[in-house]
Amino acid sequence: MSKSSMLDEFNVHKKIVEQVDVKDYQVFPDKAKLDLLRTKIVQNLINNKIPSNVSLEQYINDEIDLTLEDYDLNSTQRSHIFNLIQNEINGYGPLTDLLNNDSVTEIMVNGINDIYVEIDGKLVKDESVSFINDNHIVRTVQRIVQPLGRTIDAVNPMVDARLRDGSRLNAIIPPLSLTGPVVTIRKFSKRMESIDDLLRMGTMTTHMAEFLQACVEAKLNIIISGGTGTGKTTLLNILSGFISDEERIITIEDAAELKLHQSHVISLETRMVNYEGEGEITVRDLVRNSLRMRPDRIIVGEVRGKEAFDMLQAMNTGHEGSITTLHSNSPEDAINRLETMMLMNDMELPVSAIDKYIEKAIDIVIQIDRLSDGKRKVSSISEVIGLKDDKVKLKEIFAFKENGLSEHGEVRGEFIKYKYIPKVYDRMKRKGIVLRDIFGE
Repeated sequence: MSKSSMLDEFNVHKKIVEQVDVKDYQVFPDKAKLDLLRTKIVQNLINNKIPSNVSLEQYINDEIDLTLEDYDLNSTQRSHIFNLIQNEINGYGPLTDLLNNDSVTEIMVNGINDIYVEIDGKLVKDESVSFINDNHIVRTVQRIVQPLGRTIDAVNPMVDARLRDGSRLNAIIPPLSLTGPVVTIRKFSKRMESIDDLLRMGTMTTHMAEFLQACVEAKLNIIISGGTGTGKTTLLNILSGFISDEERIITIEDAAELKLHQSHVISLETRMVNYEGEGEITVRDLVRNSLRMRPDRIIVGEVRGKEAFDMLQAMNTGHEGSITTLHSNSPEDAINRLETMMLMNDMELPVSAIDKYIEKAIDIVIQIDRLSDGKRKVSSISEVIGLKDDKVKLKEIFAFKENGLSEHGEVRGEFIKYKYIPKVYDRMKRKGIVLRDIFGE
């Protein structure tokens, strides 16, 4: 980075670092001294003229070292202060270390001293991180989203953005938030990129993985159902990896999170309204447009509303192998949600007709849950077997059954494969896919 660009960067963010309040009591128990040193270093950086023959980065390093010479600090404490200043100037302030920590899967900023992180599926309060004030939170978010072409301010008090590593940031500020700025960052997991990762974490069994791979390769239409933070998008991304490299895949998302590695992938992303309240492009708009793009597969990150009709219409008109996710607590709830979303189209269709439409479109419903101990499990894999009393009927093929908690609070349970050969197995065999180890044929 050139000296001029580094100087511009420093000037933009110098107000952030004036009183950054990070409470790391183990490293620096004397918080008053920490605040004093930090403030003194920053004021020197702001007030002094930078020599022309010294880079900004070197000047910052020298100022930090010069200030700390007057204080009796051990090497750990000196390094801690050095990192605080560097994070504010070259990183993302108090969030820098959390964003770089692969064990942290979610970051939740509820207030200046109220930050939670998710580690191994469990939420814990991080006492080592805090902000100066609400403006410091907002400026930190602005710094993160500005390179992505997004902003957050009084005119745009809400932002939803995908970071360069695939993580997803959502921030909302007053007047929409009554408690001050709130930031949620769902990090892209580098540890969950293949089906082997799910097997390693105990999310499913080998037979379940083999069956789901066969479902994708046989071009069955799949719904992935689950609650918030259960891993639906992660599972969708992994299952999409089984699609042939020869197929043309179109992905549709609100904020692009999927990372497909096939050579023929077209990624579409929705667009929010502009300052004039115009220009919105919805998931439904993109689904309709994708049908004119000669897709072999359509993958919708999540269906929430009217686009469900267009998605099912695509599934019913020859676009096999489509995959999507939706929020629900069970496979049956997933079907009920699809009914509700279909009715949102204001079409004068009886529910029985809608159920028939769903029954013809959907082949497999996968339920993924986050258990009370934070672990994720594929709790059910079901197939649609037809209609009964004008209602869509499901038949479970695999399941995870809980049977209590261990003394350490871990969920006990077992995966079950029912003695049942699914109807979709005939379709698999017609495409040359045989699962003798699973169904014994």
